[in-house]
Amino acid sequence: MNNHVFKGHRTLLGNKFVTYGELELPTRFDNYPKSKNGFDWGNSSIGANQLAFSILFQLSSQELAEKYVEQFTHDVVRGLHTRDWILSASDVLEWIEKNCDIVQQKEPETKVKVKAANNPAKKPKKQKSNIVKDICKELDITQKQLAEILEVPEGTVSSWAVKNEIPRLGKKAIEFYMKSQKNQKIVDSYRSFIELLQAS
Repeated sequence: MNNHVFKGHRTLLGNKFVTYGELELPTRFDNYPKSKNGFDWGNSSIGANQLAFSILFQLSSQELAEKYVEQFTHDVVRGLHTRDWILSASDVLEWIEKNCDIVQQKEPETKVKVKAANNPAKKPKKQKSNIVKDICKELDITQKQLAEILEVPEGTVSSWAVKNEIPRLGKKAIEFYMKSQKNQKIVDSYRSFIELLQAS
């Protein structure tokens, strides 16, 4: 968890960037359509709310993020006054534990889901593929190796696997790696063919 940090940077021109685990933090505008102009901090604007929601969503659930976005903006995001800042995931999780009672309500929901699983109509949902596991299977690598390839913490890849989603920049990096691997196989096949020709 030490490597899991949110980093914010405001350029001299005023553009704002936020990353988590060295990858761009999604704005989650589809889930929380407040600020079309992206993130902001150091205030209580809609951009600050957008950032608060995305940070909470990254480490919890949409339900929790929606319920506590205003409080998190007031308690944390409003206090990020500097142009560059770092916020650890452990600090955010500690804030959630102290301020959010919604976390304790998840256990009954889990029990309901287990009972519902006995219904045949619910079973197909459990067979949903996992994008991270599918990629690792296709490349014949472990999640740890995938993290090393992308140069991100292993916990970040584990988080993607749990949420069954990969940030946009992460997907592009994986696509680039997969293309390079395919190209390398073509080159290797060509070399083998040349060697066979030279040997005959």
